[in-house]
Amino acid sequence: MIEVNGLSKSYGTHRAVNDVSFNISKGEVVGFLGPNGAGKSTIMNILTGYISLSEGEVKIDGFDILENPENAKRRIGYLPEIPPLYVDMTVREYLYFIYDLKKVKFPKAPHIAEIMQLVGLEDVAGRLIKNLSKGYRQRVGFAQALVGNPDVLILDEPTVGLDPKQIIEIRNLISKLGTNHTIILSSHILSEIQAVCERVIIINKGNIVADDTLENLSRELSKDSKLVLSAICDGEKTLEAIKAVEGVEQADMSIEEDTTVNFVIKPIEDADIRANISKTVTNLGGTILSFKVEAMTLEQIFLSLTEEVIEEEYEEEIIEENEEIIEEEEAQEDDSDI
Repeated sequence: MIEVNGLSKSYGTHRAVNDVSFNISKGEVVGFLGPNGAGKSTIMNILTGYISLSEGEVKIDGFDILENPENAKRRIGYLPEIPPLYVDMTVREYLYFIYDLKKVKFPKAPHIAEIMQLVGLEDVAGRLIKNLSKGYRQRVGFAQALVGNPDVLILDEPTVGLDPKQIIEIRNLISKLGTNHTIILSSHILSEIQAVCERVIIINKGNIVADDTLENLSRELSKDSKLVLSAICDGEKTLEAIKAVEGVEQADMSIEEDTTVNFVIKPIEDADIRANISKTVTNLGGTILSFKVEAMTLEQIFLSLTEEVIEEEYEEEIIEENEEIIEEEEAQEDDSDI
């Protein structure tokens, strides 16, 4: 549905996006993440046709965004971080205007009514947009992205200004729309991405530093994979038995006030010890309450990847600076010899 190949964008001598490539299939809900200044917004604006690219190609449902912009853009619904609203129009007037602007073929009144119901705007359809709260304005922005029922939805911070109940409603809406639409979701609220996206693309310094499912990224980046087990048991006795299980490198224990015992177990690399641990606890008369792999959160994944790139670039800068200093010192020595 979305094909990006060798995408680059330069502003003068500054290269904001550097040789980026990725594909997104129909029905995927993909999280698009990156620190401020990483090139994330630039890529999103190129995908929607708002700005041009310097190199590479972008195709939406097979249509090149430069060669066939009208066909490509017809398949895109875009919600920017600050929705472009005409505040002196009523909600209904504005959505009718967007309908005409997009040259939509569906019956106007039923189509707009369906969208307003979907995003919860029926009660304010006749009100001027300038008199709406920030949360309702955000909903109007979401509604305009849905006009024409586009195949691709690009959502930049879609829950900004919404209260917790509205955030949950929008998350559910995104999940529902993801069954029939391709969705790119950008947000600084990482828990939001984790709640609705299975796959994430992380951008840093104009480059893709990760493109995978959360599960795979967590597995690859977790250098010290651990198991967390909660049980009702004889703590000390069970701890010693767990330490004796083949494949266990380390095990620690803590006891909660309700006598629940928690074990954090580190296996030897690539050892699957879950079955033997479970058997050991139950054989000693213990009752297992929960047993899970301690996975990295999206926040930990994000920080690990972006900080790693920053550290590498910092080290490269230090090396380059040292090389320049050495060259200058050598040049001065050569001059003094003369």
